[in-house]
Amino acid sequence: MKEKIERKNLLRYILFRLLVITSIFIATLIIQYSTGAGFPVVFIYAIAGFYVLSLIYFLLYLWGRWLLTQAYFQLIMDLLLITLMVYISGGMTTATYFLYIFAIIAAGLVISDKATYLAAALSAVLFGFLVDATYFGLIPYFNPEHAVKQPFGSVLFNLILAWAVFFAVAFFMNYLSRSLRKTRLALQQAEKELILRERLAEAGRVSATLAHEIRNPLCSISSAVQVLKSELQLNPEQEKLMEIIIKESNRVSQLLEQFLDFAAPSKKMFTEVDLGMLLNETLEMLRQAGDLDGEKVRVEGNYLVRKITYYGNPNHFKQIFWNLIKNALKAMPEGGKLSLNFYNSHRDGLKFIVADTGVGMTEKDKENLFVPFYSGFGEGRGLGLATVKRLIEDYEGKIQINSEVGKGTEIIITLPQQSGAK
Repeated sequence: MKEKIERKNLLRYILFRLLVITSIFIATLIIQYSTGAGFPVVFIYAIAGFYVLSLIYFLLYLWGRWLLTQAYFQLIMDLLLITLMVYISGGMTTATYFLYIFAIIAAGLVISDKATYLAAALSAVLFGFLVDATYFGLIPYFNPEHAVKQPFGSVLFNLILAWAVFFAVAFFMNYLSRSLRKTRLALQQAEKELILRERLAEAGRVSATLAHEIRNPLCSISSAVQVLKSELQLNPEQEKLMEIIIKESNRVSQLLEQFLDFAAPSKKMFTEVDLGMLLNETLEMLRQAGDLDGEKVRVEGNYLVRKITYYGNPNHFKQIFWNLIKNALKAMPEGGKLSLNFYNSHRDGLKFIVADTGVGMTEKDKENLFVPFYSGFGEGRGLGLATVKRLIEDYEGKIQINSEVGKGTEIIITLPQQSGAK
């Protein structure tokens, strides 16, 4: 996976290092004032170097190019400046090497897991080189007072201990950062689910309003037209107009029923249902309505040869089958193959798989597939699959979508086993 860094995280890194170095600078002034001990001028220069580099980093951040490269450059430069400060303050004889830990933490929080271990490894190499070089006389101690000969075993033990601390911090930082990422993803998913539920609630309120405002006048219109049609002597053109009124009234009534089904809570009047028979009835209704053209769409599957029974509300499953198949047919305007299969096992539960060879879905379509009023088809109302999702969740089931543009879509409905299911 390619490394990347968020712009806001790089700014946090710059501010974090400023906070740390400012704290060290204030502590230095306090110690110097309270003890009267002087600090080497080069130590002050090192702190000033941190501030100068922070200004440069901030200007590069405003420029906004090569952010990942800048982050790694900051990390390496910080480790070098920390090594200089450790050398000035006495190396192994002081505790200033804890500053390496801040660089390791920053790498874990800002860059990546790999950068965390890189920071730990570079800290170990730089600190190890500094300790060995001063102990064996390759470079002199910055302050002769620090040149106290220690047993080699003690030096080696302290060095290994420091290395262990560096890598332990890197390990725990990676563990924490992974946990934070998982938590962040879970929160984002919960936020999406909350938004979806709010839209579902809003759709319910709209549905209830439509029901009261449309249902009664619509029934009156349809009934009046049917009475007139039966009592009047109409010519063919007038009879055709009457048929149009009745047909369009029924279409609006179906839309209203869909809103009501979407808004109303599920009625848990369960009975043993033959799902294969219900699915076949749904296909016949689609054929009679002209939605399913047998010459263009080839329907196949095991729904006729396998008897699958489940305890539930037959009307719920009719809605599920109707909406899923209608969606599949819309995805195959030029025709294709529609596969409908049931699989039942005590371990996995009941699976119903609808697969088409249609246009497929984009990532945006998949993300918004169950969002009310969002439709991937121009003439759609965006309630069919939202209704399916609500019904499946009422049965404590799950929906999985596999789709690729130009290669079709597969929708897998999984329902848990019930005591009466066969």
